[in-house]
Amino acid sequence: MRKSWDHYFLDIATEVGTRSTCPRLHVGCVIVKDKHIVSTGYNGSIHGHDHCEDVGCLINDQGRCIRTLHAELNAVLHADRSLLKGATAYVTHEPCENCAKTLAQSGIARVVFRDAYPNKWNEHFLRDIEVIHLPK
Repeated sequence: MRKSWDHYFLDIATEVGTRSTCPRLHVGCVIVKDKHIVSTGYNGSIHGHDHCEDVGCLINDQGRCIRTLHAELNAVLHADRSLLKGATAYVTHEPCENCAKTLAQSGIARVVFRDAYPNKWNEHFLRDIEVIHLPK
C-alpha cells in the first residue's frame, strides 16, 4: 500500500533532519506546495560558524541550545517567499514558539509534525494554521 502524501513528506523531513549539527535534537523540515518540495531545513549553525557537534552546545538560561537556527527557520530562509503562501510545512517535531511565529508569518497554511514537543504558546501563533499530529 502506498504511503499518504503526509507520511511521505514526513519521512523526507526525517531524512533531512539527519543533517542536523546539534546533538540535542535532530529536526528536519520540508516545505511543500502542490506536492512539490519548495525548501528543506535542519537544525544547524550560522554559515561559517562553529557547530554544536564540534564545540558543544550554547545553552541559554531556559536550557535550550541557541547556537543553531531551527529547521523551520532554515527552510523558510532558503525558500522562494512567493511559494510559501498556502504551503505545508512537514516537521519531524512540533514547532517551538519562535518557529510557529516564523511559519505563520511566512504564509504557511498547514503544519504536519510527527513528534510532540508541546509548548503553551502554539495555540496563539498557529491559530489560523491547520496543525496535524501524525505520530509514527
